[in-house]
Amino acid sequence: MQLSFADLEYENRKKKTRKQRLLEEMEAVLPWADFLAIIEPYYPKRGNGRPPIPLPVMLRIYFMQQWFGLSDPAAEEFLMD
Repeated sequence: MQLSFADLEYENRKKKTRKQRLLEEMEAVLPWADFLAIIEPYYPKRGNGRPPIPLPVMLRIYFMQQWFGLSDPAAEEFLMD
C-alpha cells in the first residue's frame, strides 16, 4: 500500500498535539488496571441489544468529561474532533 503525502508528513511530525499529550499524561498518572479491576464486575456484559462501549474507552471518556466539565453532547463532540 502506497502512503500519501499527508501520511508521510504526519509520520515525520515531531510535535505532538494537545490530545496526544493529554492521553499520554492520563496513561502515566492514573492506575488504569486498578480502576478496571474494580469496575469490571459491575459493567454491562455483551448480550441482547446493542453491545456496550469497551470499559477502558468508557472510563477514559468519563474522566475527560469530569476533568473538563463537559456535558454528554459536549463530550461526544470532543470525541469526534
